[in-house]
Amino acid sequence: METRKTKLGADHPDTLSSMANLACTWKSQGRHANALALMEDCTQAQRRVLGQKHPETLSSLATIAKWSS
Repeated sequence: METRKTKLGADHPDTLSSMANLACTWKSQGRHANALALMEDCTQAQRRVLGQKHPETLSSLATIAKWSS
């Protein structure tokens, strides 16, 4: 993810996908708080870059809701 941020920029859609993937990896490793925080950061950027109704934004929002319950 850091390499994508450096090469593509923090707001590039591929970087945002990497953020979401890393959050899912952390969640599967039991790093729940880190995963949720990263997914929230990712979703904020997705809203700004992709828009509120973009499928990836909606998927991330659903993931946050699931992880928060």
